[in-house]
Amino acid sequence: MSAPHLCFRSFVDALKADNDLVEIDTPVDPNLEAAAITRRVCETNDKAPLFNNVIGMQHGLFRILGAPGSLRKSSLDRYGRLARHLALPPTASMREILDKMLSASSMPPIAPTIVPTGPCKENSLDESQIDLTKLPVPLIHQADGGKYLQTYGMHIVQSPDGKWTNWSIARAMVHDKNHLTGLVIEPQHIWQIHQMWKKEGRDVPWTLAFGVPPAAIMASSMPIPDGVTEAGYVGAMTGSSLELVKCDTNNLYVPATSEIVLEGTLSITETGPEGPFGEMHGYVFPGDVHTGAKYKVNRITYRNNAILPMSSCGRLTDETHTMIGSLAAAEIRKICQQNNLPITDAFAPFESQVTWVALRVDTTELRKMKTTSEELRKKVGDLIFHHKAGYTIHRLVLVGDDIDVYDGKDVMWAFSTRCRPGLDETLFEEVRGFPLVPYMSHGNGSPTQGGKVVSDALMPTEYTTGRDWEAADFENSFPAEVKQKIEENWTKMGFSALD
Repeated sequence: MSAPHLCFRSFVDALKADNDLVEIDTPVDPNLEAAAITRRVCETNDKAPLFNNVIGMQHGLFRILGAPGSLRKSSLDRYGRLARHLALPPTASMREILDKMLSASSMPPIAPTIVPTGPCKENSLDESQIDLTKLPVPLIHQADGGKYLQTYGMHIVQSPDGKWTNWSIARAMVHDKNHLTGLVIEPQHIWQIHQMWKKEGRDVPWTLAFGVPPAAIMASSMPIPDGVTEAGYVGAMTGSSLELVKCDTNNLYVPATSEIVLEGTLSITETGPEGPFGEMHGYVFPGDVHTGAKYKVNRITYRNNAILPMSSCGRLTDETHTMIGSLAAAEIRKICQQNNLPITDAFAPFESQVTWVALRVDTTELRKMKTTSEELRKKVGDLIFHHKAGYTIHRLVLVGDDIDVYDGKDVMWAFSTRCRPGLDETLFEEVRGFPLVPYMSHGNGSPTQGGKVVSDALMPTEYTTGRDWEAADFENSFPAEVKQKIEENWTKMGFSALD
């Protein structure tokens, strides 16, 4: 059996070994019930649900795993599910997880290994046997425009010259028996490659793989640079070559251990209605239908007892927050450091529905720069908001080195007490905005332009002489001997043990 980060089935077994899995063998309806259970799991940080008896299963398709990348209850292994994606101990911190994800950016890629077959080929349906409308595809929110098969799968497309193979996540819903419609929007890599094929006048060879190696789904969520092939990046990150197998109907390759693989084409001309869908920011706008790209499914291959991973997106906290926001922040940290900005850490606070990224500034290095707040805000905003990594982020918050950016309470404390509205902020209205943010698509301004800001929560003395205050909290307001005595006697006094 492969390691959990290299095989989704092993990952599910690892969650079970961690006591982080609830197997539900009673019948569960894919029409809202499975997603409702998963949504409550996400909102309570409970164990991941594995639905083994989904009503409407046929041809061995499919069981459903909900909340594959959400949080755990205990602060000791809060990010354990993400850690299991990357061969890290379940107690790994978010900083350790993001460092692991960034590690491959400075390493030579390790090319995948092509194998003749794999578990994903154990079963197959040809075009005449496929009817997506009869599969137990989940309806995730009652106001959604359709049943969303694709919430945690990996699209695979390749540039016409074959030099760039891209893996990415973008939502897609069932349109009819052999078509999906989904979001393909600028500046996504799948959109870039779609445009290349459009110039060639040919539909895009496409595949969609579910239950891929967890390390691969992490990489496909990350805004890595244009032209970088994720397979080699994952190989470098994990230190091992991924095993891939060729699709039956096109020249694309998929992870050999994938649970379910759809093969077909992404049309350059045909479109269909798509949405609405309850997205990462926690809203559904009933009736808000868009024109989506159309995918044709020509073949399905899959494992025995196949499992479909599902993200029941919405309010905190699910995969769209733990992965999309966190990995964008990791890339933003790297970009800042590559451009000699004194940023030590970056994180998208969950409390912001990951529309913010807090940037921790090394204030010693900041003072050496002899810069001003206005200059720093402009420099940071120009760099990040013109980069793909900053596409989904609408507020950058600069904080000092006394703030833990991985702690939302810390970030909010700094933002609400140190950043004077207007005076300590720089607006960016000429940059590309993220239309999925509700105040963009359903607000007062352009749905695709602007709406971004850099907020400086550094106090003026942090630019000049250094911090001139002391925090009024347990850590900073009392001598070491007093704190030690209290900590040693905490439970003896009748208080609950801390995590």
